[in-house]
Amino acid sequence: MAPQQRFDERAPVFVISVAAELSGMHPQTLRQYDRLGLVSPQRTSGRGRRYSARDVANLREVQRLSQEEGINLAGIKRILELQEEVGALQEQLERVSEALAAMTPSDRRRVFSADRTGEVSALRRGERPGRRQSGALVLWRPPRRGGGA
Repeated sequence: MAPQQRFDERAPVFVISVAAELSGMHPQTLRQYDRLGLVSPQRTSGRGRRYSARDVANLREVQRLSQEEGINLAGIKRILELQEEVGALQEQLERVSEALAAMTPSDRRRVFSADRTGEVSALRRGERPGRRQSGALVLWRPPRRGGGA
């Protein structure tokens, strides 16, 4: 039995006419949605649009939200942006959870650090996070009890 291959849903494989057919829209509608930033396909070196399976799914979702829910295009754009953000956060949470599950009990005493973009990394106690060229490091220490200021 051959090993299963995963389909990359982000691979830009469909030309605009195929993507239009798969999404049930006119190619001009896809061009307009690209100009509005609702669905942004990748471009070939000749500037032709190439849509992925994920792009086609997003086009169907735009159509559904517009026709069935009556949401305007600005609202749909915001919904798609938030869905993308939630997906990225879920992937990050999954990576952190996997890293935590792979830790030994002594490693679980690690400290976590987050950079400006929200990327979380695990550090050993006493280890400092790597500094970026333009970033600042903020160290928070709890206030001492009982002593004077």
